[in-house]
Amino acid sequence: MPPPGCGALIKDETTTGRVSYDPRRLSEQGEPPMAMTESFTRLDVHIRWMIRRDMEQVLDIEQTAFEFPWSEEDFVACLRRRNCIGMVAERGDRVVGFMIYELHKTRLHLLNFAVARDTRRRGVGSQMVEKLVAKLSSQRRTRLSLEVRETNLDAQLFFKGSGFRATSVLRDFYDDSPEDAYLMQYYHRAAEIEFLPVEDSIHRMAG
Repeated sequence: MPPPGCGALIKDETTTGRVSYDPRRLSEQGEPPMAMTESFTRLDVHIRWMIRRDMEQVLDIEQTAFEFPWSEEDFVACLRRRNCIGMVAERGDRVVGFMIYELHKTRLHLLNFAVARDTRRRGVGSQMVEKLVAKLSSQRRTRLSLEVRETNLDAQLFFKGSGFRATSVLRDFYDDSPEDAYLMQYYHRAAEIEFLPVEDSIHRMAG
């Protein structure tokens, strides 16, 4: 079993929260669609594997992005799992974003995703999503999946603008809240979307 909170956390770049578009869950927060921003200057970043020395900066981003942030122990326990991958977005010597995702047989599952507050709406989140999309193929992993709070409109708009579609509602998804979540998925190839159950679903710590 993954550690508490080792579930879909995404922080939005416009709210505080995890993948952050969930004012606390996905800060996933990436950036809202370009049309929603008055000015948009892309900040090019280098996306690489997360290493131990990144943890201090990752925790700083996590703590400012989520109401109920993961602890260092949560990150370590999650990343020790063989199918769990961590990546960071780096600008110079500074980590400005990160993402944690799981590898499954036919999909990638985004667990935690956040961008530093002062670099949001600069394309950092979009570049991280592009990195994940590039890992899909028609032969193996064909989709990306994530959960986002029903009230996290910013995150929903960000992922919708990135090509994701809400495919089902997950009732009472969070352990510490009666709130529902939307399952959002990105498919490698345009096709009729099937409403599939969440594989190995676990309740996430409300983010």
